Amino acid sequence: MAAALFRHALDAQEEPLKSLKISSAGISAYSGQSANPNSVEALRKVGINLGNHESQPLDRNMADRALAYFGMTDSHLAMMNLQIDPPPTNAFLMRQFIEGETDLQIPDPFGLSLSHYEASRDSMVEAIPSLVEAVKVLYQKELEQINQDREVKAEE
Repeated sequence: MAAALFRHALDAQEEPLKSLKISSAGISAYSGQSANPNSVEALRKVGINLGNHESQPLDRNMADRALAYFGMTDSHLAMMNLQIDPPPTNAFLMRQFIEGETDLQIPDPFGLSLSHYEASRDSMVEAIPSLVEAVKVLYQKELEQINQDREVKAEE
């Protein structure tokens, strides 16, 4: 749900954000599984189609290519840090960029009712504007680093 919601938000942005690749990967996922029917329904209710989703596990290759990771809970990030060695420094909670006091955790609705999936969806939706802003900053820093690296190579 998070990747689909974030993709939807970035589609409304200008380039280059609009063209950023968004991937979904799970810390306990198997490859090729379809989305939980409750996830599909929770997103259908807000006009987003999740019907073609296929799961994939998080791996080192993804870690090396990602601008950022956004997890739902501290335990998700802790598990990621155990699976990816060395742990990525670009991993954040989805809700950590929301200003003011807020619950940073988005409970994982896996195996629960549709209402739990809808509550998770709503918690993600609340985080999306702050994630867009965070990605803008991270992307700008990445571009600056690339340009600095090019300048160093040109001077050598």
